[in-house]
Amino acid sequence: MSKIVYNACYGGFGLSEKAINRYWEIKGAPVPDDFSAYDLEGDRSDPVLVQVVEELGEEVNSWASKLVIRELPAGTLYRIDEYDGFESVCTQDDYKWSVA
Repeated sequence: MSKIVYNACYGGFGLSEKAINRYWEIKGAPVPDDFSAYDLEGDRSDPVLVQVVEELGEEVNSWASKLVIRELPAGTLYRIDEYDGFESVCTQDDYKWSVA
């Protein structure tokens, strides 16, 4: 199973200061001066990001986020759909496809 982090409320993906510090503590490096919590939006299956969400629970969230994890079978095609910051993890089975 693969774990995917996404934001389950309106507002947007973001991490608390505590979560950012924990992320870089696990990485074994200081927080980069130019780091933004939004820099982690790219790889939502990052094992360190997943660990931080699991460890901190509600404390992981910024003022505008509610980060949760969805598990998918390894190899599943997915994408993160977003509306006003509220995200959902969608697989190819979640869409009705038409054939040309």
